[in-house]
Amino acid sequence: MILAAGRGERMRPLTLGRPKPLLEAGGHRLIEYHLAALLQAGIAEVVVNLSWLGTQIRAALNDGGRHGIRVRYSEEGPEPLGTGGGILRALPLLDGEPFLVVNGDVWSDFDFAALRRPAGSLAHLVLVENPSHHPGGDYSLDTTGSIQALPNRLTYAGISVLDAALFSGCDPGTFPLKPLLDRALQEGRLTGQRHAGAWTDVGTPERLAALDGLLRLGRWRHPVLSSPVG
Repeated sequence: MILAAGRGERMRPLTLGRPKPLLEAGGHRLIEYHLAALLQAGIAEVVVNLSWLGTQIRAALNDGGRHGIRVRYSEEGPEPLGTGGGILRALPLLDGEPFLVVNGDVWSDFDFAALRRPAGSLAHLVLVENPSHHPGGDYSLDTTGSIQALPNRLTYAGISVLDAALFSGCDPGTFPLKPLLDRALQEGRLTGQRHAGAWTDVGTPERLAALDGLLRLGRWRHPVLSSPVG
């Protein structure tokens, strides 16, 4: 599942007329990097949730045929349901099996095929070094792959494998994912792995411009899509 329903308020004015997943860096739309990497990892079907300017995303991707991957959509209406509420709404499309989730507003060279969710884990997170805009981090990771609360030395990368049981007892509506992850942590069922490669939360125009420069100069490279020279 690709989370693509947010308003992208920190990215304004770029997102006043275009949803954030359709913004470009290195000559490609942000969401196209995810589709290419998911396909390379052997994933044949993707669910994309829609709200803010969602008709543009649907028009750009259609059924996914041009990208070689089947795309289905979870409509949320005019107001996004948040990360937790959006995933809960999409669960009927995800067939009850553990599923990969990636935020539509991150960029990474992470290989989705490298995800290794241990048995019994309700949520398996990819963690990265804390960026300058999030120095406190989210969680720590021990040598066994279990996630701990303190000290918060690493940041959740917006890439995970979730079990539908994580949402047990949740009511439909708008809510974030973090409280559910914290509940799994308390139950000893939150795991993770570290990614030491390229990653950025493309949350502001400045970060988008920085990513575009890194890609065009060849300092960062995507495992599937190449960037134009210059």
